[in-house]
Amino acid sequence: MTILVLFGLLIIAYLLFVSYYPSFGGEVSEGLKTEYSNSKNYKNGAFINQKNVPEELSFWQTIKIAQKFFFTEVPNGTPQKNIEVQRLDSTDIADYDGSTRLIWFGHSAFLFQIQGKNILLDPMFGEVPAPHPILGRKRFTAQLPIEIEKLPKIDAIVISHDHYDHLDYESIKLLKDKVLMFYTPLAVGVHLEAWGVEKDRIVELDWWEGSQFKDLEFICTPAQHFSGRKFSNRQSTLWSSWVIRSEKESIFFSGDSGYGPHFKEIGEKYGPFKFAMLECGQYNKLWPDIHMFPEETVQAGRDIGAAAIMPIHWGAFQLALHSWTDPVERAEKKAQELNAFMVTPEIGQSIVLDNLVVFDTEWWK
Repeated sequence: MTILVLFGLLIIAYLLFVSYYPSFGGEVSEGLKTEYSNSKNYKNGAFINQKNVPEELSFWQTIKIAQKFFFTEVPNGTPQKNIEVQRLDSTDIADYDGSTRLIWFGHSAFLFQIQGKNILLDPMFGEVPAPHPILGRKRFTAQLPIEIEKLPKIDAIVISHDHYDHLDYESIKLLKDKVLMFYTPLAVGVHLEAWGVEKDRIVELDWWEGSQFKDLEFICTPAQHFSGRKFSNRQSTLWSSWVIRSEKESIFFSGDSGYGPHFKEIGEKYGPFKFAMLECGQYNKLWPDIHMFPEETVQAGRDIGAAAIMPIHWGAFQLALHSWTDPVERAEKKAQELNAFMVTPEIGQSIVLDNLVVFDTEWWK
């Protein structure tokens, strides 16, 4: 009886937590579900991949994987000390009017400066990729290249999907009042609205749909992944990669994705690309369809026709059971094998697209 009571209290505590704690975001209404049913990527009340993946896990299977993750000792799973970052000057950011450049904040977060505009990609600037700080492991860096409060006006934020390591409540709360527009896959806007972003500042797109923003075009393209911020709303929002184009340049941002034929489709339709940021981290043989292995990352760059690639989704958090340097080391080896041009900047280091160089420091060592 005591065990049953404790179990019941845990369930009640969980339900209260997910119902009232703001970081879980919003819920897709019945009206929106009807609207999204017009999408080819929506079936039986949930968004789907082109392939029949991932396998739907039961509650207990999910708990088993979580248990393995939290209690398995991974050699070199995290850096021995905090990673040093290159610090950014707020004036240099605000006044920058040079060639297109990107600045990596670790994991999949970027500041993208193009034609006088400031764009953030998956700006997860929080310390822990979880709904509450006690539920996750801390970032590998003690600080960001620049604090959120010191960032200038942001023209647009582009979000790939609603997982905590890409869409962070605390980050959005601090950013939202300095951002002009938000671009997301279908339904992700419900979280932003729950956090105080006005509906008219949110553009939701389905795969292969595009939206013009001044002299730029944002195109929502396929990915092979999944979504959800709690057990009860898995697959309730769409996930995607993104193409961003100006008159002169075209870049690709993979978001999270397993390897699949969609990369060649994207390359055929929108390639070649001057630069591609490609997921390369948090993989495991238990979930091969939703995260690429490093060798697949490099191949995906070839599939889309990228002149230069950068491995992302590593260097900030431990979300899988590989060493923290395994992604970049394996990708580097495969890039040499395929003669692919790959850049590996330090966190906070500028990547200028008109002057791409192979960074000569293997800083992770």
